[in-house]
Amino acid sequence: MHSRTELDLEAQQPSAARTFVRSPFFLLVITAGVLALLLCVTVPQPIGPMFWDHYLYLDAANRIRDGQIPSVDFFTPVGALGYYLFAGLQVVFPNGQPLLLASWCLLLVTGPLMALVVFDVQKRSALFAHAILLPFLLFSVLPFNTGDFYPYPGSDGFGIYNRQVCQLLYVLAAALVHIRDRRILVFVVAAAMVALFFVKITGAVAGTVLCLMAFAAGRMPFKSALAAALLFFAVLAVAEISVSAVSAYLNDILALLAVNDDSLLPRLLQAASLNADLLIPAGLLGLVLFVAHLSSFAQSLRRLGGQPSLSALARVFDQPFLWLATFVLAGILFESQNTGSQALIFLLPLLLKIVADEVTGAALQPRAIAVAILALAATLPPATAVLQKSARAWIGAINNVPLESRNLKTMGAVNLRPILALRAERLRDIYTAHRPAFDAFANAGELPSFLLYSDFDFQAGWLANIDEAIDAMRAYEAANGVRFETILNIDFTNPFPWLMDRSAPKHVAIGADPFRAVPPPDENVRAALRSVDIALVPTCPVTNVNRMLLSLYQPSLQPGHERVTLTRCFDAFIRKELKATASAASSS
Repeated sequence: MHSRTELDLEAQQPSAARTFVRSPFFLLVITAGVLALLLCVTVPQPIGPMFWDHYLYLDAANRIRDGQIPSVDFFTPVGALGYYLFAGLQVVFPNGQPLLLASWCLLLVTGPLMALVVFDVQKRSALFAHAILLPFLLFSVLPFNTGDFYPYPGSDGFGIYNRQVCQLLYVLAAALVHIRDRRILVFVVAAAMVALFFVKITGAVAGTVLCLMAFAAGRMPFKSALAAALLFFAVLAVAEISVSAVSAYLNDILALLAVNDDSLLPRLLQAASLNADLLIPAGLLGLVLFVAHLSSFAQSLRRLGGQPSLSALARVFDQPFLWLATFVLAGILFESQNTGSQALIFLLPLLLKIVADEVTGAALQPRAIAVAILALAATLPPATAVLQKSARAWIGAINNVPLESRNLKTMGAVNLRPILALRAERLRDIYTAHRPAFDAFANAGELPSFLLYSDFDFQAGWLANIDEAIDAMRAYEAANGVRFETILNIDFTNPFPWLMDRSAPKHVAIGADPFRAVPPPDENVRAALRSVDIALVPTCPVTNVNRMLLSLYQPSLQPGHERVTLTRCFDAFIRKELKATASAASSS
């Protein structure tokens, strides 16, 4: 029997279950469970600016299920990892809203890696572990960018892979700054760098900058850095040997660089100006840290000059203002290539450590207070932006009306304000009745509106046009006894093959922006275009962008295809051999 004292001691000690409930792991598990439940049903999302950007995932996933390999069999603007994760998650959750599937699929990678980070950190401080985990969950769960690209509230269906890179960089930064177990550090760094490479290569460039800083400052010893690098290149070697994925991906990147010849400096300045609300307090914080640690920095330099060694070099680099400057540089480099992102959120794990070191160290109290205030000022802008945008979009959606559709599957699970739904329908009538006016816009190289692709009415009308076109194609197939096995949409994105359970032509680019992401067609592309069964041309409205894309593809479509009017908002190039086969079958 237990004595009364022993029973009292057992009552005072928390049970294993209670300890787990209070741990960051429980929060991570609960979050994953809630997200899984939300993906089991189709949760409509309020339509937002450039909403069609996430339809690329539907096109890519459909191609992957057809056996096509990104970069090997078709041109992609970014890496393949996000598309594969989306395709896998879509199989498990077929009713999941596509925007949520695309936004949350990377948690299959970042979730386990973050679990390893908090596992190591909570050994020393559960509070620290929660402080690292909570912002990560905020940015991973709420599918919104930190920047504004439209005045009305709506879902951010664009820049998803940019957000995912920032979330990966957050995990990488947390590992480099906070993990002490070398084995966990090596694995997390290698896995995060592989994921960054295969999501977007500019993210891997930014991640390399962070890793070099950690190595120079002695946070990642040479053996650990070598082990992580070997793991990274081993995975790349397997991918290359298996399906030539790496060389094909790099060829796509080189093709993109050839199309995008903009100089870097203006884009760096643009990235800095867009994130000034964060960079100004971060810059002031760096200045305070530089002044505060100048004497120790100078002393480290003298030691390095007197007796050079790796440890002396590490002490030179292991300065908080150098860490902060390097992280900011990595962030601006990455953001210079983006439209839509969760910019510089990976500063948060570093700022947490800087504040903790200053507050708990021997720093003067006024300096510690100044550091804490500036760090908070640099931390709040991205968090408040995402919270505000999500609240505006979802609370404002209470009065929204669903988009009526027949053929859009889960892609049609969207809603918008009644006045915008009415405007979308009216504009479709105007585009049809006054087509010469919009031809004039295209001839002048202008869009009807500078923010046309961000306008909610355009995105809603575009979905309605797709819905009508599918009805028309099915009616054409039934009337002529044919089946369009391969379908191309001569537009930014091509959801038709997924919506109709058909195939997209190989080699043709997804995310078809002719100004930034479509290289000149090679023989593989031209052959694929010649054999496509039907290629659709949107006409509501005619735009200079689609006209330029058509100029790239039309030489391969003629003379083997005949152009017909499919609907009031779509023309179509139908393969003549297909029509001839249908006519012969009808005659017999």
